[in-house]
Amino acid sequence: MTTLDSKLNEVLAACERNRERDLADLFRLLAQPSISTQNIGVRECAALERELLQGAGLEARIFETAGHPMVFGERAGPAGSPTLLLYGHYDVQPPEPLDAWDSPPFEPTVRDGRIWARGVGDNKGQHFAHVCALRAWMETVGDLPIGVKVLLEGEEECGSPQIDAFVAANRALLAADLVVTADGPAHDDAHPQVEFGVRGMVYIELTARGASHDLHSGNWGGIAPNPAWALVQLLATMRDADGHVLIEGFSDDVRPLSKLARAAIAKIPLDQAGALAGIGVGELPPPREVPYFERLMARPTLNIAGFRSGYGGPGSKTIIPAEAVVKMDMRLVPDQDPDDVYAKVSAHVARHAPEVEIRRLGSMRPSHTPLDHPLAAPLRRAVARGFGAEPIDIPLVGGSLPDATWTETLGLPSFVVPYANHDEANHAPNENLMLERFYAGIRTTAALVAELAG
Repeated sequence: MTTLDSKLNEVLAACERNRERDLADLFRLLAQPSISTQNIGVRECAALERELLQGAGLEARIFETAGHPMVFGERAGPAGSPTLLLYGHYDVQPPEPLDAWDSPPFEPTVRDGRIWARGVGDNKGQHFAHVCALRAWMETVGDLPIGVKVLLEGEEECGSPQIDAFVAANRALLAADLVVTADGPAHDDAHPQVEFGVRGMVYIELTARGASHDLHSGNWGGIAPNPAWALVQLLATMRDADGHVLIEGFSDDVRPLSKLARAAIAKIPLDQAGALAGIGVGELPPPREVPYFERLMARPTLNIAGFRSGYGGPGSKTIIPAEAVVKMDMRLVPDQDPDDVYAKVSAHVARHAPEVEIRRLGSMRPSHTPLDHPLAAPLRRAVARGFGAEPIDIPLVGGSLPDATWTETLGLPSFVVPYANHDEANHAPNENLMLERFYAGIRTTAALVAELAG
């Protein structure tokens, strides 16, 4: 056994002894509201995060931004050692509807082997597992064998509007060899996982207008234009009945799945019938030939997120609406660029319905780290040590995170390891985190420090 192995064993033993203290400190964090969209408790939570980072032996600072503050902590490693950057966010979603919670959202409690509180899975419990692991190293060994930096954001639940500019302006401060994020739910609680990328997104709003006000559909039918039909007809030019996107050039930059990605996908456990039944669906929509995971990892989407026009109340009201609005999101895969996709969608709208107004409401770049990146191997070993099972590789997840900040703005490999259970209910009432997954996350981060040092 090497000296490093011996030190890791001591640290892991300390993690077991620290269970009650780690949980108590997590409860302090969870009891502090930090609702970024409503600006409730955010600054107080940032101060608490700085205190907890300092308590773990890191030099911690708060950085102001145009929005909510960033919390940064660091501990330099020995000369020549690698540096690990850990990302998380301390802001949470609003807890409403409050009457749907079995216990108050900001009064954390343990029952049925789970911690119940707003933000416990998304993301306080997950990023605080990192902090607990670093604290165990510092208290047991007296120092870290690698350099570690921690960046905690206060606006992830608002779409991370400040992080890319902050990172770009602080490249030297955030210089590292890799980024690891603990976020999101696991695909399958029986199998830990390492995620290598995320889809990007463009969100738009289309507005069509007709008369200056709603009109009687008998008196004005056939005379006044109907903006709802204008949008329906425009949408029909964007996608065919088989689910193929018809916007010119929309999929030009979509890369095919690599052999490594296909091999990884083949190992992901899937009960397709059960997954579909869980959402009340019997079969996949067109295109029928595209497999389940390929839809999530290799294909962009064109989704109607909302459609509003005319009268939608009980009974009937015979009108021609004055306005129609549709909201759409497009999930993008590597190497699609949100600016390029938006330009192509705008050109399509101008060509087929020039009277329709298009607005861009938000976007996020896709991100990807190669499955065969050399730093993936020590991370996989750490996850196996922490969770007691070999992880599965997820080439790309369907959702969107500000991961391109790391892979593109900083040019670093970036990996996501979900410490939360698959049913964490993030963004919903009764958000929860399995106790044992919280402790497994602590062990994983502790092991990762040793693996990178080795």
